[in-house]
Amino acid sequence: MDARAIIARLRKGQVPDAAELRWFATGLASGAVSDAQAGAFAMAVCLRGLGDEGRVALTLAMRDSGDVLRWDLPGPVLDKHSTGGVGDCVSLLLAPALAACGVYVPMISGRGLGHTGGTLDKMEAIPGVRAQISEARLREITARVGCAIVGATGTIAPADKRLYAIRDVTGTVESIDLITASILSKKLAAGLGGLVLDVKVGSGAFMKTAQDARALATALVSTANGAGCPTAAFITDMDQPLCSSLGNALEVALCMEVLAGNRAAAPRLHDLTVALGGRVMALAGEAEGEAEEMIAEALSSGRAMDRFADMVVALGGPPDMAEDWRTHLPQAPVLGDVLAREAGHVAAMDGEALGLAVVALGGGRRVETDRIDPAVGLSDVVAHGQWVDKGQPLATIHAHDEGTAEQAARAVLAAVTLGEAPEPLALIRERIG
Repeated sequence: MDARAIIARLRKGQVPDAAELRWFATGLASGAVSDAQAGAFAMAVCLRGLGDEGRVALTLAMRDSGDVLRWDLPGPVLDKHSTGGVGDCVSLLLAPALAACGVYVPMISGRGLGHTGGTLDKMEAIPGVRAQISEARLREITARVGCAIVGATGTIAPADKRLYAIRDVTGTVESIDLITASILSKKLAAGLGGLVLDVKVGSGAFMKTAQDARALATALVSTANGAGCPTAAFITDMDQPLCSSLGNALEVALCMEVLAGNRAAAPRLHDLTVALGGRVMALAGEAEGEAEEMIAEALSSGRAMDRFADMVVALGGPPDMAEDWRTHLPQAPVLGDVLAREAGHVAAMDGEALGLAVVALGGGRRVETDRIDPAVGLSDVVAHGQWVDKGQPLATIHAHDEGTAEQAARAVLAAVTLGEAPEPLALIRERIG
């Protein structure tokens, strides 16, 4: 095996075989493949592609570059992955709801990327919670509580960690083949028996068009199934935030309302959680409609709240989170409403601009070393199609100081377009697999 020969074949449009891709992934993890060779490999894949078989082979090779978990539990081991959006905190609801239904969910999650929030950042907005834990601790919490929302250990898909860093500086992040292998290598290393994917499309998503979202969803589903993990995907709307709160602690607070049985606090968030839960349980043999009812009941009854609270305690958080979350979550010192300058229906929303407004407040990272302020963000954001009177709030800003609050207000005004009543947006646009 030779990295130069593999790269040369890719450059000519010839897909390396599974053994060559396995060797290259092992070299990424061990350092035997140089940064220059990793960058050339990423660029060749970006330009030439791998095809279905090559994509499966690369995914498995990257998965097998580190530890692959095996489970012996009295229920199915399932998970969900979202491609990232604004106000998307489904994981905080779905993992404990599935656990309350007898499913085991070792949810290996990530941090914020660009304008989108990160599940780990949201979890760590809860005082005391530490989401980076050992594999032994992950196993213990998953078996006892039923779910654990944590970060990947250094031994999970190390080839992906190396290649992702290279892609970020070589302009090769947007390759469907590399995105697919990156997402699935980590998820499949968790030893899943089924996976549901939430591929976002619209102004607040990375995939802005239906064509791009469908291409990614199809690649993810075919690759995961080809790798032996039963998988399905939804393509879901991100032309407006999924819920009315944007920002780590604010999204956690809204999730706590839903976990307390209040669907009205975030109906779109609740309904997507139910649909995704029903679909992934169907992959494990449940009737989908009955599974959706089980997820909805777990949320309305408080059983999902109990699992979430147990998980928080296991990760170092407060023992009374279920009863007293309002006092535990951090609050920003500066609050202010963004008032509409005219009347009209909310005709369009720039989700990416709203997400970047939260980043500018300090709720996200511009560079990897930035520290996140968990308290800042936007709440009570108006909904697509809603009628707004002149002078009515479009959102409430939660900021650290007056200067960043004023900057965020300008961003919100620019991101929300008022006009004629638009056509309603379907929450789930397409189902694949």
